[in-house]
Amino acid sequence: MARKVTLFTGQWADLPIERMCEMARDMGYDGLELACWGGHFEIDKAASSKRYCDERRALLGRYGLGCWAISSHLAGQLVCDPNSDRRSDAFAPKAFCGKPEAKRKWAVEMMKKSAAAARNMGVPVVNGFTGSSIWHMFYAFPPVNQEDINEGFRYFAGMWKPILEEFKRNKVRFALEVHPTEIAFDLYTAERALEAIGGDRSFGFNFDPSHLHWQGVDPVKFLLRFRDRIYHVHMKDAIVTLDGQSGIFGSHLDFGDARRGWNFRSLGRGKVDFEAIIRAFNQIGYQGPLSVEWEDSAMDREQGAREACRFVRNLDFAPSAVAFDAQFDR
Repeated sequence: MARKVTLFTGQWADLPIERMCEMARDMGYDGLELACWGGHFEIDKAASSKRYCDERRALLGRYGLGCWAISSHLAGQLVCDPNSDRRSDAFAPKAFCGKPEAKRKWAVEMMKKSAAAARNMGVPVVNGFTGSSIWHMFYAFPPVNQEDINEGFRYFAGMWKPILEEFKRNKVRFALEVHPTEIAFDLYTAERALEAIGGDRSFGFNFDPSHLHWQGVDPVKFLLRFRDRIYHVHMKDAIVTLDGQSGIFGSHLDFGDARRGWNFRSLGRGKVDFEAIIRAFNQIGYQGPLSVEWEDSAMDREQGAREACRFVRNLDFAPSAVAFDAQFDR
Protein backbone atom coordinates (compact mmCIF):
# COMPACT_ATOMS: atom_id res chain seq x y z
CA MET A 1 0.00 0.00 0.00
CA ALA A 2 1.45 3.37 -1.01
CA ARG A 3 2.15 5.85 1.74
CA LYS A 4 0.10 9.05 1.83
CA VAL A 5 1.79 12.03 0.20
CA THR A 6 1.06 15.31 1.96
CA LEU A 7 2.18 18.92 1.69
CA PHE A 8 3.38 20.84 4.74
CA THR A 9 1.74 24.27 4.73
CA GLY A 10 4.45 26.08 6.73
CA GLN A 11 6.05 27.66 3.67
CA TRP A 12 2.63 28.64 2.31
CA ALA A 13 1.31 30.49 5.36
CA ASP A 14 0.68 33.60 3.26
CA LEU A 15 -2.17 31.81 1.47
CA PRO A 16 -5.69 31.22 2.83
CA ILE A 17 -6.35 27.64 3.91
CA GLU A 18 -9.01 27.06 1.24
CA ARG A 19 -6.59 28.16 -1.47
CA MET A 20 -4.07 25.69 -0.04
CA CYS A 21 -6.64 22.91 -0.24
CA GLU A 22 -7.46 23.76 -3.86
CA MET A 23 -3.79 23.82 -4.83
CA ALA A 24 -2.92 20.60 -3.02
CA ARG A 25 -5.79 18.77 -4.71
CA ASP A 26 -4.79 20.05 -8.14
CA MET A 27 -1.16 19.10 -7.54
CA GLY A 28 -2.13 15.54 -6.64
CA TYR A 29 -1.54 15.43 -2.88
CA ASP A 30 -3.46 13.18 -0.50
CA GLY A 31 -3.57 15.73 2.27
CA LEU A 32 -2.04 18.60 4.20
CA GLU A 33 0.24 18.75 7.20
CA LEU A 34 -1.25 21.85 8.79
CA ALA A 35 1.06 24.51 10.19
CA CYS A 36 -0.13 26.16 13.39
CA TRP A 37 0.49 29.68 12.07
CA GLY A 38 -0.78 31.82 9.24
CA GLY A 39 -4.38 30.93 10.02
CA HIS A 40 -4.16 27.37 8.67
CA PHE A 41 -4.69 25.78 12.09
CA GLU A 42 -5.22 27.82 15.26
CA ILE A 43 -4.15 25.97 18.40
CA ASP A 44 -6.28 27.98 20.83
CA LYS A 45 -9.43 27.32 18.83
CA ALA A 46 -8.61 23.70 18.10
CA ALA A 47 -7.76 22.87 21.71
CA SER A 48 -11.04 24.25 23.02
CA SER A 49 -13.41 23.47 20.16
CA LYS A 50 -14.03 20.10 18.57
CA ARG A 51 -16.38 21.94 16.23
CA TYR A 52 -13.50 24.04 14.86
CA CYS A 53 -11.57 20.84 14.12
CA ASP A 54 -14.59 19.20 12.52
CA GLU A 55 -14.94 22.26 10.26
CA ARG A 56 -11.29 22.03 9.28
CA ARG A 57 -11.72 18.32 8.51
CA ALA A 58 -14.82 19.07 6.45
CA LEU A 59 -12.96 21.74 4.48
CA LEU A 60 -10.16 19.30 3.68
CA GLY A 61 -12.70 16.64 2.81
CA ARG A 62 -14.41 18.84 0.24
CA TYR A 63 -11.15 18.75 -1.69
CA GLY A 64 -10.55 15.04 -1.13
CA LEU A 65 -7.76 15.68 1.36
CA GLY A 66 -6.84 14.22 4.75
CA CYS A 67 -4.66 15.33 7.64
CA TRP A 68 -2.34 13.09 9.67
CA ALA A 69 -0.23 15.64 11.54
CA ILE A 70 -0.18 19.26 12.67
CA SER A 71 3.01 21.24 13.18
CA SER A 72 3.88 23.80 15.83
CA HIS A 73 7.51 24.57 15.07
CA LEU A 74 7.48 28.27 15.96
CA ALA A 75 6.00 27.98 19.44
CA GLY A 76 8.14 24.92 20.14
CA GLN A 77 11.30 26.85 19.28
CA LEU A 78 10.59 29.37 22.03
CA VAL A 79 10.40 26.78 24.81
CA CYS A 80 14.17 26.33 25.20
CA ASP A 81 15.58 29.05 22.96
CA PRO A 82 17.28 31.94 24.81
CA ASN A 83 14.76 34.26 23.06
CA SER A 84 17.27 37.03 23.73
CA ASP A 85 17.08 38.85 20.40
CA ARG A 86 14.41 39.98 17.99
CA ARG A 87 14.72 37.07 15.54
CA SER A 88 11.97 35.09 17.26
CA ASP A 89 9.67 38.01 18.15
CA ALA A 90 7.45 37.17 15.17
CA PHE A 91 6.85 33.67 16.56
CA ALA A 92 4.73 34.95 19.48
CA PRO A 93 1.99 37.58 19.92
CA LYS A 94 3.20 41.16 19.47
CA ALA A 95 2.61 41.93 23.16
CA PHE A 96 5.53 39.64 24.03
CA CYS A 97 8.09 41.12 21.63
CA GLY A 98 11.40 41.76 23.37
CA LYS A 99 10.28 39.81 26.47
CA PRO A 100 12.14 36.47 26.50
CA GLU A 101 10.37 34.90 29.47
CA ALA A 102 6.94 36.08 28.36
CA LYS A 103 7.55 34.43 24.99
CA ARG A 104 8.67 31.25 26.74
CA LYS A 105 5.64 31.08 29.04
CA TRP A 106 3.29 31.58 26.10
CA ALA A 107 5.12 28.91 24.10
CA VAL A 108 4.87 26.31 26.85
CA GLU A 109 1.12 26.85 27.07
CA MET A 110 0.77 26.62 23.28
CA MET A 111 2.69 23.35 23.17
CA LYS A 112 0.52 21.89 25.92
CA LYS A 113 -2.59 23.02 24.07
CA SER A 114 -1.26 21.54 20.83
CA ALA A 115 -1.73 18.08 22.32
CA ALA A 116 -5.43 18.73 22.93
CA ALA A 117 -5.70 20.34 19.49
CA ALA A 118 -4.27 17.22 17.85
CA ARG A 119 -6.65 15.01 19.79
CA ASN A 120 -9.64 17.11 18.71
CA MET A 121 -8.41 17.06 15.12
CA GLY A 122 -8.00 13.28 15.26
CA VAL A 123 -4.32 13.27 14.32
CA PRO A 124 -1.69 11.24 16.22
CA VAL A 125 1.33 13.55 15.89
CA VAL A 126 2.36 17.14 16.54
CA ASN A 127 5.61 17.99 14.74
CA GLY A 128 7.82 20.79 15.94
CA PHE A 129 10.98 22.18 17.42
CA THR A 130 12.22 22.30 21.02
CA GLY A 131 14.70 25.15 20.87
CA SER A 132 18.01 24.79 22.69
CA SER A 133 19.72 26.75 25.44
CA ILE A 134 23.12 25.36 24.36
CA TRP A 135 23.10 25.58 20.56
CA HIS A 136 25.47 28.55 20.73
CA MET A 137 28.00 26.17 22.29
CA PHE A 138 28.15 23.84 19.31
CA TYR A 139 31.69 24.88 18.39
CA ALA A 140 32.98 24.66 21.99
CA PHE A 141 34.80 27.99 22.02
CA PRO A 142 35.04 29.84 24.29
CA PRO A 143 35.83 26.53 26.00
CA VAL A 144 32.83 24.41 26.98
CA ASN A 145 32.95 21.37 29.23
CA GLN A 146 30.49 18.49 29.24
CA GLU A 147 28.84 19.74 32.42
CA ASP A 148 27.73 22.84 30.50
CA ILE A 149 26.22 20.57 27.84
CA ASN A 150 24.64 18.26 30.42
CA GLU A 151 23.01 21.26 32.05
CA GLY A 152 21.47 22.17 28.69
CA PHE A 153 19.95 18.70 28.34
CA ARG A 154 18.66 18.87 31.92
CA TYR A 155 17.06 22.22 31.17
CA PHE A 156 15.44 20.74 28.05
CA ALA A 157 14.05 17.85 30.09
CA GLY A 158 12.75 20.15 32.81
CA MET A 159 10.92 22.30 30.28
CA TRP A 160 9.53 19.50 28.13
CA LYS A 161 8.49 16.84 30.63
CA PRO A 162 5.39 18.81 31.75
CA ILE A 163 4.51 19.36 28.09
CA LEU A 164 4.91 15.66 27.33
CA GLU A 165 2.56 14.84 30.21
CA GLU A 166 -0.15 16.65 28.25
CA PHE A 167 0.72 14.61 25.17
CA LYS A 168 0.35 11.39 27.13
CA ARG A 169 -2.92 12.56 28.64
CA ASN A 170 -4.28 13.29 25.18
CA LYS A 171 -2.85 10.09 23.67
CA VAL A 172 -0.84 11.86 20.97
CA ARG A 173 2.91 12.12 20.33
CA PHE A 174 5.41 14.91 19.78
CA ALA A 175 7.88 14.56 16.90
CA LEU A 176 10.97 16.75 17.08
CA GLU A 177 12.38 17.75 13.72
CA VAL A 178 16.08 17.07 14.28
CA HIS A 179 17.60 20.34 13.12
CA PRO A 180 20.36 22.82 13.92
CA THR A 181 19.34 25.18 16.77
CA GLU A 182 17.34 22.35 18.43
CA ILE A 183 18.38 20.21 21.39
CA ALA A 184 18.92 17.36 18.91
CA PHE A 185 20.54 18.17 15.58
CA ASP A 186 22.30 14.89 14.69
CA LEU A 187 22.38 11.24 15.75
CA TYR A 188 24.36 11.61 18.97
CA THR A 189 22.42 14.61 20.24
CA ALA A 190 19.19 12.76 19.46
CA GLU A 191 20.40 9.92 21.68
CA ARG A 192 21.14 12.38 24.48
CA ALA A 193 17.73 14.03 24.14
CA LEU A 194 15.98 10.68 24.55
CA GLU A 195 18.17 9.85 27.53
CA ALA A 196 17.43 13.24 29.12
CA ILE A 197 13.66 12.57 29.15
CA GLY A 198 14.04 8.99 30.33
CA GLY A 199 13.01 7.47 27.02
CA ASP A 200 9.47 8.88 27.22
CA ARG A 201 7.54 7.22 24.36
CA SER A 202 5.48 10.35 23.72
CA PHE A 203 8.65 11.94 22.31
CA GLY A 204 10.08 10.91 18.97
CA PHE A 205 11.29 12.38 15.70
CA ASN A 206 10.01 14.02 12.57
CA PHE A 207 12.61 12.65 10.16
CA ASP A 208 13.92 15.25 7.70
CA PRO A 209 16.97 14.04 5.77
CA SER A 210 17.91 17.46 4.41
CA HIS A 211 19.19 18.70 7.78
CA LEU A 212 21.28 15.57 8.26
CA HIS A 213 22.67 15.46 4.72
CA TRP A 214 24.45 18.82 4.72
CA GLN A 215 26.02 18.03 8.11
CA GLY A 216 27.47 14.81 6.72
CA VAL A 217 25.18 12.54 8.76
CA ASP A 218 23.85 9.48 6.92
CA PRO A 219 20.02 9.71 7.03
CA VAL A 220 19.70 5.92 6.69
CA LYS A 221 21.83 5.35 9.77
CA PHE A 222 19.58 7.75 11.66
CA LEU A 223 16.49 5.81 10.58
CA LEU A 224 17.97 2.46 11.58
CA ARG A 225 19.15 3.79 14.94
CA PHE A 226 15.73 5.30 15.82
CA ARG A 227 13.48 2.89 13.95
CA ASP A 228 10.83 2.92 16.67
CA ARG A 229 10.91 6.70 17.15
CA ILE A 230 10.16 7.84 13.61
CA TYR A 231 6.71 9.33 14.13
CA HIS A 232 6.52 11.41 10.96
CA VAL A 233 8.57 12.21 7.84
CA HIS A 234 9.42 15.36 5.93
CA MET A 235 10.59 14.88 2.36
CA LYS A 236 13.09 17.65 1.68
CA ASP A 237 16.25 17.76 -0.40
CA ALA A 238 19.56 19.60 -0.03
CA ILE A 239 22.86 19.95 -1.83
CA VAL A 240 26.41 20.61 -0.64
CA THR A 241 28.32 22.91 -3.02
CA LEU A 242 31.64 23.55 -1.26
CA ASP A 243 33.98 25.14 -3.76
CA GLY A 244 37.11 25.99 -1.78
CA GLN A 245 35.75 29.44 -0.93
CA SER A 246 32.47 28.69 0.87
CA GLY A 247 32.11 26.97 4.23
CA ILE A 248 29.67 24.43 5.61
CA PHE A 249 28.36 26.99 8.14
CA GLY A 250 26.77 29.12 5.43
CA SER A 251 29.11 32.14 5.55
CA HIS A 252 26.33 34.40 6.93
CA LEU A 253 24.77 34.35 3.46
CA ASP A 254 21.01 34.09 2.94
CA PHE A 255 19.44 30.81 1.85
CA GLY A 256 19.48 30.63 -1.92
CA ASP A 257 22.70 32.62 -2.30
CA ALA A 258 24.79 30.71 -4.86
CA ARG A 259 27.94 31.40 -2.85
CA ARG A 260 26.76 29.32 0.11
CA GLY A 261 28.41 25.97 0.80
CA TRP A 262 25.01 24.26 0.88
CA ASN A 263 21.36 24.98 0.14
CA PHE A 264 17.97 23.34 0.25
CA ARG A 265 16.71 22.11 -3.11
CA SER A 266 13.37 21.03 -4.48
CA LEU A 267 12.87 17.28 -4.20
CA GLY A 268 14.95 15.31 -6.68
CA ARG A 269 17.15 18.30 -7.51
CA GLY A 270 19.57 17.88 -4.60
CA LYS A 271 21.80 15.04 -3.48
CA VAL A 272 19.82 13.25 -0.76
CA ASP A 273 19.59 9.53 -1.60
CA PHE A 274 15.84 9.10 -1.34
CA GLU A 275 15.76 5.60 -2.78
CA ALA A 276 17.98 4.42 0.09
CA ILE A 277 15.61 6.19 2.48
CA ILE A 278 12.52 4.47 1.03
CA ARG A 279 14.28 1.12 1.37
CA ALA A 280 15.07 1.99 4.99
CA PHE A 281 11.40 2.91 5.60
CA ASN A 282 10.46 -0.54 4.34
CA GLN A 283 13.08 -2.12 6.57
CA ILE A 284 11.88 -0.38 9.74
CA GLY A 285 8.18 -0.65 8.87
CA TYR A 286 7.37 3.04 8.58
CA GLN A 287 3.97 3.40 6.89
CA GLY A 288 3.09 6.98 7.84
CA PRO A 289 2.75 9.96 5.51
CA LEU A 290 5.55 11.34 3.38
CA SER A 291 5.11 15.07 3.80
CA VAL A 292 6.73 17.38 1.29
CA GLU A 293 8.35 20.37 2.98
CA TRP A 294 9.08 22.42 -0.09
CA GLU A 295 12.06 24.79 0.17
CA ASP A 296 14.10 26.06 -2.75
CA SER A 297 14.90 29.76 -2.89
CA ALA A 298 15.84 29.57 -6.57
CA MET A 299 12.69 27.88 -7.87
CA ASP A 300 9.02 28.79 -8.30
CA ARG A 301 7.23 27.13 -5.41
CA GLU A 302 4.12 26.04 -7.28
CA GLN A 303 6.15 24.31 -9.96
CA GLY A 304 8.38 22.82 -7.28
CA ALA A 305 5.54 21.49 -5.12
CA ARG A 306 3.75 19.97 -8.10
CA GLU A 307 6.95 18.31 -9.29
CA ALA A 308 7.74 17.15 -5.73
CA CYS A 309 4.41 15.31 -5.45
CA ARG A 310 5.14 13.37 -8.64
CA PHE A 311 8.68 12.68 -7.45
CA VAL A 312 7.51 11.13 -4.17
CA ARG A 313 4.82 9.01 -5.83
CA ASN A 314 7.27 7.69 -8.41
CA LEU A 315 9.87 7.00 -5.73
CA ASP A 316 7.76 5.27 -3.09
CA PHE A 317 7.34 1.50 -3.20
CA ALA A 318 6.13 -1.18 -0.85
CA PRO A 319 8.38 -4.00 0.32
CA SER A 320 8.11 -7.28 -1.55
CA ALA A 321 5.70 -9.85 -0.18
CA VAL A 322 7.66 -12.68 -1.77
CA ALA A 323 11.33 -13.42 -2.31
CA PHE A 324 12.27 -12.92 -5.97
CA ASP A 325 13.99 -16.30 -6.08
CA ALA A 326 11.23 -18.26 -4.33
CA GLN A 327 10.01 -19.61 -7.66
CA PHE A 328 13.25 -21.55 -8.03
CA ASP A 329 12.47 -23.69 -4.99
CA ARG A 330 10.87 -27.03 -5.79
